[in-house]
Amino acid sequence: MRFADQRILIVGGSSGMGLALARRCLDAGAQVIIAGRSEERQAEARASLGEPGALETIVTDIAQEQQVATLLERIGRLDHIVSTAADIEGAYELLPALDLKAAHKAVESKIYGPLLLAKHGAPRLSETGSLTFVSGIAAYRPLARGSVVAAVNAALEGLVRALAVELAPLRVNAVSPGWVDTPIWSFVAGDRKDEVLGTMARKLPVGRVGRPDDIADALFFVMGNGFTTGSVLHVEGGHRLV
Repeated sequence: MRFADQRILIVGGSSGMGLALARRCLDAGAQVIIAGRSEERQAEARASLGEPGALETIVTDIAQEQQVATLLERIGRLDHIVSTAADIEGAYELLPALDLKAAHKAVESKIYGPLLLAKHGAPRLSETGSLTFVSGIAAYRPLARGSVVAAVNAALEGLVRALAVELAPLRVNAVSPGWVDTPIWSFVAGDRKDEVLGTMARKLPVGRVGRPDDIADALFFVMGNGFTTGSVLHVEGGHRLV
């Protein structure tokens, strides 16, 4: 599929894998809209991408339905919607220390947000359009402290299958990354980030953890492949095997 002049909304595109995808889409000639909650991070993303004319940034909280409705009305016609958003700060805790508010935020970013993007975005997508969400390896290889994240990732994949049926012929897919070196690990591992990622790298068949561009490749594929829907594409360096 050619992406030249297509309009692509990336929620969570101001850092990590979302930013890598935004760069790839811009390089392919697409018009990109990045949406997220932080105006500061969006300014940093614009600078990182070279302030291209084909890029627009909009401050939005996808957990708030009115904000999502306003966002999609403002944008108008779209070809693809991608969400890499994940608010899991505070959700990686053993049960005795788990704050339910942190669990609520994880659910809002990875379940309610995608639901709202589908509800208000599907009517604005072209006939060959797609919605793509990001789940994760935690649904398959959960760790202690990871019950909330495992649950929301698994639920998101179920949602993707249901939406693929309900919204057909629009395509709905998920990409499930393994451990990827992105800013989110600062919340998960803190000062031990490099140590933790290094330990996992030595376990994986590919001998390294993922990079944002690895996941951008996968997102780009499922957006462009017109015969892929209701699917979960695993990009995890063989983590499910070890």
